Amino acid sequence: MQRYFIDQDYQPVVELTGEAHHHIVRVMRMVPGDQAFLVFRDQVAIKAEITNIGGESVQLKELEKETIARELPIEVTIASGFPKGEKLELIVQKATELGAQHFIAFPAEASVVKWDGKKQKKKQQRLQKIIQEAAEQSHRQYLPDIQFVDKEKELIHLFAAYDTVLVAYEESAKQGEQAQFIQSLHKMKSNSRVLVLFGPEGGLSPREVTAFQQAGAVLCGLGPRILRTETAPLYVMSALGFYYDLLNKSVIEKP
Repeated sequence: MQRYFIDQDYQPVVELTGEAHHHIVRVMRMVPGDQAFLVFRDQVAIKAEITNIGGESVQLKELEKETIARELPIEVTIASGFPKGEKLELIVQKATELGAQHFIAFPAEASVVKWDGKKQKKKQQRLQKIIQEAAEQSHRQYLPDIQFVDKEKELIHLFAAYDTVLVAYEESAKQGEQAQFIQSLHKMKSNSRVLVLFGPEGGLSPREVTAFQQAGAVLCGLGPRILRTETAPLYVMSALGFYYDLLNKSVIEKP
């Protein structure tokens, strides 16, 4: 069933216009009586039925609220140094499906890609559209967002908003450090805000890593293998999904 994110708080009766109207009428070719899921800004999700379709708007009424909790119990932000090609698109798409709530893109020292203001705005708009489509497809109850930062200091300034800041560091993996990531998971509580930083191709420089550590970040390895810049964030999100969605759930339900 199609899912739409609504930029307003919960209401039992909704009128959709613009792109949502176009998608319902022209793409999905829905008619009165058809149903869809609506997700509101306050994360309330409902199953709704179309009651009327006009030339510029579609009216829907609530049938029932969605009761399945689909979000991770922690709020995860993925920060990626600008990678080449379409790798950032892959990261935001798949990490959205896996439960990430926010994305940050930043220019690392090893980043080859350089986006000026105009290109960056266009790129951000495209990425946000990819995120929304992925969130709809995976039936998220929260629509993730992405922001670009221009300087390292701006990125570090954001650390204060998080309970935990982790840096996925290649050298830590080479040295066999595999405990810090798990230890951090054990310390996290429900609703904890977690930021995980990843370098671009070529990784993060020793100077960048030192700056992040001095600002309170913790280095962590992600197993014995060296992962590509587009693979590492998905490894982390998959591990979090297993830990919270599967492992913890099975423990709770165990008699």
